[in-house]
Amino acid sequence: MKNKIVLIGCGNVGMAYAYSLINQRTSVTELALIDLDVERVRGEVLDLNHCNQFADTKMKVKVGEYKDCRDARIVVICAGSNQNVGETRMDLISKNSKIFKSIVSNVMENGFDGIFLVATNPLDVMTHLTLKYSNLPFHRVIGSGTTLDTARLRYILSEKVGICTNNIEAYVIGEHGDSEFVPWSNASIALKGIRDFLTEEEMVQIEEEVRNSAYEIINKKGATAYGIGICLTSITNAILEDKNIVLTVSSYDMDAEICISTPAVVNQDGVREKLFVPLSHQEEEKLLYSIQTIKNAISTLDM
Repeated sequence: MKNKIVLIGCGNVGMAYAYSLINQRTSVTELALIDLDVERVRGEVLDLNHCNQFADTKMKVKVGEYKDCRDARIVVICAGSNQNVGETRMDLISKNSKIFKSIVSNVMENGFDGIFLVATNPLDVMTHLTLKYSNLPFHRVIGSGTTLDTARLRYILSEKVGICTNNIEAYVIGEHGDSEFVPWSNASIALKGIRDFLTEEEMVQIEEEVRNSAYEIINKKGATAYGIGICLTSITNAILEDKNIVLTVSSYDMDAEICISTPAVVNQDGVREKLFVPLSHQEEEKLLYSIQTIKNAISTLDM
């Protein structure tokens, strides 16, 4: 099977992902773009193909149709309404849940047998709907989860302590939303516990900064795009290159019976396994609250 990607939804996030694919070293050979605004897609295809002379990755970019899903390795869904100023991710649930049944059904009706990668908010709910409507095995439906939140956390920590992000082991887990949290009890920098670097007050402040990063960006420029675009590229590479890399993607949790973000091993099969670490009592309560937040949101939907 060739390394073909079908991207559904060519707004800010979708095109940031497409541009990132061209700028990063990937093994993607073909990228098919699908969007309701076909004329815009034609323009995006021309613009992206004109990058080929200078791009690290030489891939064929084309206007896509749902029949392109038949031989795609990954279908990436970025379709849906953006988060506006003053909205939470959960405020998008009624808008975006309505279109997912149609999108996923169209993909599956065209013989898709690969991996879904979901970026639409509310992320964990949309990943859950994709799993339900596709009826694919759990490991082959992945949400971008808290990969971006974790990247934000490591950037902020790096700036704070003056140490490269590659030496920081700290994660954001739970819902990709307002109930997400940092399990500080498991965070470290170059094998030293995080409390050797930060006070409790600083950890609280950093966690709040991570949680509110998207709101700050939206308030200032209207939308987030570049960060999630490159995170989607990283997940794509992990799948196509069979990396067995640990990423905080959203995937199905059999105990919680929902999709939620924890560290997980990602390879050519999707999510090879979810990794669970001991949490403090307070962190366990935060995780349970996050699980219940997602469940409450799902319960409002007529599926």
